[in-house]
Amino acid sequence: MTAELTGSIGISGLTSMIVSLLCVALSWWALQNLKLDLIIRYPKSPQGRLLHLLLAIVLGHFVAGFLLDYLGYTAQIRHMF
Repeated sequence: MTAELTGSIGISGLTSMIVSLLCVALSWWALQNLKLDLIIRYPKSPQGRLLHLLLAIVLGHFVAGFLLDYLGYTAQIRHMF
């Protein structure tokens, strides 16, 4: 029983990490189309690239949170019937 629970927690953690990394990568790709030169003075500078990375992380975090919550909710539906 304990080994089964530990394995389930491990799989859940691994799934969360993979989904989070995929969402950050997807956000990075989507933000490539954003014209940061309208907002930032030098978008190719290290500060501009860091801001781009931070925006991708924040956006990816929110998307991953939504997807993981949705996955959890769908797993709980089976207990309804």
